[in-house]
Amino acid sequence: MKRVDDFRLKFGKKEFVPIIVGGMGVDISTAELALETARLGGIGHISDAMVPDVSDRRFDTSFVKDKTRFYKANIDNSDKSIIKFDLGVLAEATRRHVEATMQAKGSEGLIFVNCMEKLTMNGPRETLQVRMASALDAGIDGITLSAGLHLGSFGLIADHPRFRDAKLGIIVSSVRALQLFLRKNARLERKPDYVIVEGPLAGGHLGFGMDWAQYDLATIVAEVVQFMKTEHLDIPVIAAGGIFTGSDAVSFLEQGVAAVQVATRFTVANECGLPAEVKQDYFRASEADIVVNTISPTGYPMRMLKGSPAIGAGIRPNCEAYGYLLDGNGNCAYITAYNREVALHPDSKTISVMDKTCLCTHMRNFKLWTCGHYTYRLKDTTRRLADGSYQTLSAEHIFKDYQFSVDQKVALPV
Repeated sequence: MKRVDDFRLKFGKKEFVPIIVGGMGVDISTAELALETARLGGIGHISDAMVPDVSDRRFDTSFVKDKTRFYKANIDNSDKSIIKFDLGVLAEATRRHVEATMQAKGSEGLIFVNCMEKLTMNGPRETLQVRMASALDAGIDGITLSAGLHLGSFGLIADHPRFRDAKLGIIVSSVRALQLFLRKNARLERKPDYVIVEGPLAGGHLGFGMDWAQYDLATIVAEVVQFMKTEHLDIPVIAAGGIFTGSDAVSFLEQGVAAVQVATRFTVANECGLPAEVKQDYFRASEADIVVNTISPTGYPMRMLKGSPAIGAGIRPNCEAYGYLLDGNGNCAYITAYNREVALHPDSKTISVMDKTCLCTHMRNFKLWTCGHYTYRLKDTTRRLADGSYQTLSAEHIFKDYQFSVDQKVALPV
């Protein structure tokens, strides 16, 4: 019976344990989690979601405070079109986060940064370019482009000296999306170094509509693997979304994928950035507690725990401090929904907005509990303590369980 450890992910002459820990924002995939994954011979992700705020918490900078002060006069204004990110500040925050992480890496594993296209930041093209270029400047091993097709993303950094040196990968949920990307980027003569195929059981934003349940990861992966063979493309395919055990991973590795990307089980790792009390909510979750809804202003369906405090919250848009989802015209679906409810309830001191949420503020405060479909199984991976709480796990324990387990077994902590 094979184990994950019987396989290796190959990038050129270098080999890695074929386990990638996905990039969970905002700072849920901490530097500590990524570093531990790399130490164990795999690939860890940090996220660049709301990186100025991450820098403030990690390095005691004041990027968010300074931005809020600069735009203070606009707080009560519904028009957020003037809210812009200082590109120099954005670059500095990215470099701080990435450089400190890379300087701490003393292993043969790799660390990538997960970069969301849907963080449009009232300047979709220029902010994305700065985020990617700054990460490359700071020495990141690779960039995973997520939450969008990124048809023009490679072109934004084509002139960077590390454009052909660093690993560049994309996340897709269909063969068609992969075909579109390859066609668009053919002129650059720079194919992705890896393609992550994310299925409908993944956590957070999904690359499907609300008909997500009609799709399955195994079918999509098989189609992508066959496409690679037909087109004679030697690009590693990585399966992601709903891979809960080492045996699940082996089933995909035997089908021809080069590695698996996992995240849900690491949400309850000691090194994960979720607050301790929120990790307990993840452990306690039942299958009925996990929902897919459309409250994200990005327009993508999103999987989360239905007890998330963000659902139905009617806080004032906090774009002066954050504003990561403002489109190029300063609009956000939450602002529209919030203003509608204010107009409908002019005398109410508090309002509820059910159809959208202020994703920036709630993700920053760990009030939007995004999760994978199999989060309800987390309680089966650990022990319940005398006080009724569940024992959190080390990233090493979870990683090695994926690496060495067989027969759908999950090793409980000692």
